Amino acid sequence: MITLTDIAADKLIDQVKDRKLRVLVKTTGCSGLAYHLEYADRIEVDDQSYLEKGVNIVVDAKSLAYVTGCEIDYKVKGLNEGFEFYNPKEKARCGCGESFTI
Repeated sequence: MITLTDIAADKLIDQVKDRKLRVLVKTTGCSGLAYHLEYADRIEVDDQSYLEKGVNIVVDAKSLAYVTGCEIDYKVKGLNEGFEFYNPKEKARCGCGESFTI
């Protein structure tokens, strides 16, 4: 299960509205894996779906193993802002911070 900080939940509620948010992990980057957020237009048979602080979250079975226990936060750093993932399963991140390994 993924948790959201209050700030992340507020941002997601504004952005997602009445749609579902898909959280997934894709193979990419120099460390191998990257987090992705997208709208869940279709729900597959093996998807897990639940409500977290007013946000409908959907995770596919493959990604679930990587993101269970993860927290999503929203940070503003100077001119940059966005969602950040805190995952106790991560072993390392690449230098740019875009990909990770477990």
